[in-house]
Parts: sequence; structure tokens; C-alpha cells
Amino acid sequence: MAIDWAGVVAFALTLPGAELSRSYGRPALKVRGKAFACTGKRDDHFVLMAELDAVDMLMETEPDVFFQTDHYKGWPAVLVRYDSADPERVVALLERAWDRRASKAQRATRDK
Repeated sequence: MAIDWAGVVAFALTLPGAELSRSYGRPALKVRGKAFACTGKRDDHFVLMAELDAVDMLMETEPDVFFQTDHYKGWPAVLVRYDSADPERVVALLERAWDRRASKAQRATRDK
């Protein structure tokens, strides 16, 4: 099963408080006004917020899926290629990105 932006949005909107919005003029997923994913500058990938150590690990272990352009180097974000991404892993990473931005109450709702 391939993943695309519509699939990313469909899953993310199941997370408490997640909403489709915009960030720097591009479609983005936010919770509490904070982006946790957005479309890429090209149609073959999207941007996912992640901890810096996770970004490094993802790019080292799966460079065909996870990468950064110079624009993102040193920032807590990784680019995810749609065509080679494992949908289950993308879901787990989206949940983790949402979790970093969600309130304690929103996280508690998700845990139920």
C-alpha cells in the first residue's frame, strides 16, 4: 500500500485536536496551532516534525525514505518520500510528532 498526502491527512485527523491548516503557505497538520507535518515543496514527499536524534537515526537507517535538504539541516524535521515509505511506520511517526505538540489532556484522550 502506498502512502500520499491524502492518506497522511486522513490518519492525522483521527488524532485529538488535529486540524488541517497552513504553514508558510502550504497545507499543514497542526495541533494547538503547532505544525507536526506539512506538504513538501515537491509532490513526492512531506515534512514531518521529529526530534533531532530521531531525524539522524531515520536518515541513517532508511536514506531512501527519510532525508533532509539544506533548508532543514539542524532543524527537528525530516522529509519523507511517499513512494518508499512504510505506511505503518509513517502512522507511528505521525503519532509521535502529534504527541510532541499535543496537550497533556489531548494525549490522555488518545490513550483511552
